[in-house]
Amino acid sequence: MKKQVRVEPLATLEWSQAVELAGELADATGPEDIRRAWIHRAPERQVVGLYRVLSKFEPDLPAPWWLRALAAGGLPTRTAAFRMEDEVATLLADRPGWVYVPWEDGYWEYVPSEVYAAGEAPTVPTTVMFTARHRGWLDVLPAHRGAPPKLISVRGLEDLRSRLDAIEAT
Repeated sequence: MKKQVRVEPLATLEWSQAVELAGELADATGPEDIRRAWIHRAPERQVVGLYRVLSKFEPDLPAPWWLRALAAGGLPTRTAAFRMEDEVATLLADRPGWVYVPWEDGYWEYVPSEVYAAGEAPTVPTTVMFTARHRGWLDVLPAHRGAPPKLISVRGLEDLRSRLDAIEAT
């Protein structure tokens, strides 16, 4: 009798492929340049449904901020999230010193805040990142050495715009 091989997909492996960013990321200058994964192209309802099912079994399932916010009911659509990302990109790309970092969810660093002093560790630069932690969808991590300081919650694009001079000064 011949043994039959039964193959069952591993949900986390499938998910890692679903969120994997395709192509070269080094040339990405904004969030639109990294929207190449299955989760960015597949029907929104299917993406959110799969995330909800899998995150019940694995709460720390890797996912971008917008997917966590969509699944929790905080954002109306993926398109709205992409629009917010693009508006922040337009704001920061037009200001000197801001650089887009395409890894993971993508975030913005304020390069002038990255100070090197002789014999000391470099400063982690001021960082602006999207979050599903609150309904303002933006956090600022001030420049620091050593243990990271408390995140600063930002209440959306207009709040970010109004606070940028102060954020850049930290």
